[in-house]
Amino acid sequence: MTELCYKMVQIKGRVLGRGSADYADTMYHLGTVLFLQGRLNDSEVVIQDSIRVLEENGQGESMACIRRLRYLAQIYIKSNRISEAENIERKVLHIMELSKGWNSLDTVVAAEGLGLTLQSSGSLKEAQELLERCLDARKTLLPEDHIQIGANMLHIARVVMLNYNQLRGMHVSDAIAELDKAKGLLNNAIRITRKVISKSKTQNKKQGYGVSGETRRDGYAAVIILLQSLNELGLLEINRQELQESGAKLSSTPEVKNAHFECISSYKELATERLIGDSTQVKAEYLSCLKHLSSLLDAKGTTEYRGTTLQELKDGIKRVEDDISQSWRHKS
Repeated sequence: MTELCYKMVQIKGRVLGRGSADYADTMYHLGTVLFLQGRLNDSEVVIQDSIRVLEENGQGESMACIRRLRYLAQIYIKSNRISEAENIERKVLHIMELSKGWNSLDTVVAAEGLGLTLQSSGSLKEAQELLERCLDARKTLLPEDHIQIGANMLHIARVVMLNYNQLRGMHVSDAIAELDKAKGLLNNAIRITRKVISKSKTQNKKQGYGVSGETRRDGYAAVIILLQSLNELGLLEINRQELQESGAKLSSTPEVKNAHFECISSYKELATERLIGDSTQVKAEYLSCLKHLSSLLDAKGTTEYRGTTLQELKDGIKRVEDDISQSWRHKS
């Protein structure tokens, strides 16, 4: 596949010239193939060349160029070159703000990408401000229970939890406030995802294979966000318990094991109803919940929780790890 792409690039370069749009397209497609093969340095070079051609032809602000810039940012993130990814994403957001403004979901998506990169680099204040602006925009542009709003809330909750980690040793009251804020965001994200999943179930029953691609995609995204949100909520409750044990006064008693158990129960229910398929990503979220609940029971010397034994959890962990490992072997 790669050799074929190289030949196409060489032919188009000779026939059309290395400054043509078709040549740039072929370079971009070659870059995506190289990226998927893990050849990040080669991918970076050819995609940069593709971007150069577009910029030199006055198309530096076109959606085609924006897509390539975002792909370049992905390469930098994969290569752990976060500051370079941030610079690219700032450039993309600047272009989108000027060309489309904040009344466009394209601008919101660009801002969210930058916000998540800022989070990974530790720039939490700017990340939170940007993600909150994205949430405000989505609430204006989308229905109130749209899955993108739930995902946005999960992103903010994760940043808030990182804020909590910085505060808990010195400013306990501020740390508690951050936990309460994160809990509210996660509960809302969970509510939205459950609503989207319920809608997807109803449409599946009514229409079967005739259900729209968008409904399927939203349902799949909702499953992942639900499991992630429940997992985060479980970790949050562990932090609340640690605060309570240190003498802090909380507004309610921590429910440490409940969220992880709900995560496991939700996965089993959705798997029974065949709404998950054979997704490695969904299984990875399920595995994380299994491990967290197993660790909690182990730490407390407990052998059972709500009818599920510690041994069943450990057996489940082994089974899901084997499933994921087998999936990766088939892909490689």
